[in-house]
Amino acid sequence: MKHLIIYAHPNAASLNQLFKQTIEETLRRQKYEVVVRDLYQLNFDPVLSLEDMDGQRSGRVSEAIRREQEHIVWADAVTFIYPIWWTGMPAIMKGYIDRVFSYGFAYRYDNGIQKGLLAGKAAFIINSHGKSKIEYQEIGMDNALKLTSDKGIYTYCGFDVKRHFFFDRADRATAETIEVWKTEIVDAYAMW
Repeated sequence: MKHLIIYAHPNAASLNQLFKQTIEETLRRQKYEVVVRDLYQLNFDPVLSLEDMDGQRSGRVSEAIRREQEHIVWADAVTFIYPIWWTGMPAIMKGYIDRVFSYGFAYRYDNGIQKGLLAGKAAFIINSHGKSKIEYQEIGMDNALKLTSDKGIYTYCGFDVKRHFFFDRADRATAETIEVWKTEIVDAYAMW
């Protein structure tokens, strides 16, 4: 099994980094092939340019984007790890999606009907955020995030979303809570 991890957090000591390490170790123990694309380490350019847009319309992408697309094609499953900032993903992750999930690669329209071209690939989403789950539920943010990312991006492009984790109050998590979260993650990947 081939598993791609797309990771976006600038702090090497972050909770998200711990999640990435936990997932990578879990997958390797299960004898999966694992590739990690750390967008900050790669200094990935998130800016969708006019040249990108013109190229997408004609099926041309830059070599850097083609390389990222090749990683996605290679993978049976993709894990996206990023914090929720300002009720959304970090700009570098959004830019990755804007540029890499291009028309003709991730989706297309057949006779006006949208078709996800990444069908057959599993997706896992790992998010941390500062608010509590109760606060997110009360304002509907949990459902809004699932709608905009799970449905609006990943499912739209054909991914089969297996799990979407929201780890709340991440900036105040205790060591015990973090261990519980790690166990939840390990269990989700073991069951897949």
